[in-house]
Amino acid sequence: MIKVEQKASYKEGKQQMNDRIFNRLTIEINKAYYTCTRYKILSTFAYLYHEKELTPAELGNFVRISDQFLQVDEHHYFINFSHTEQDGAFKASQNLLLYLDKHFNTTTSCIAIDTFNVSQSPKIVLNRLVQILDETRKNSYTRIEDEDILNGII
Repeated sequence: MIKVEQKASYKEGKQQMNDRIFNRLTIEINKAYYTCTRYKILSTFAYLYHEKELTPAELGNFVRISDQFLQVDEHHYFINFSHTEQDGAFKASQNLLLYLDKHFNTTTSCIAIDTFNVSQSPKIVLNRLVQILDETRKNSYTRIEDEDILNGII
């Protein structure tokens, strides 16, 4: 009987953690939307996959100081390339992958980038990034993709 209660509380804790992560993502996206609306400064959202476990401290060594990131799980990070349009975010993603490749001696990381659109809800933003990342991981010839990869899918 005690084991069942412990499993239930573990599941509840895991669900609360997922809710907390999504709430934090929502806050980060809404902050970027506010900055864009108020000051006309664009950002670009990205979603990073790294095969090996990557701690926030390790990733913090490789992202730009102006970028914000949030760990979604052991292998995925949401990144807000603050004050950066999509072309700049693509270049920053290339640099990030280069640093990760050299540090971990692997080439399994990939990044999804989506067009910044203040009319999209945070849930839509995250869903699109996950779709882009899934398609990117299927293609071995590219490691950074944007929404163009979804043209034949959506």
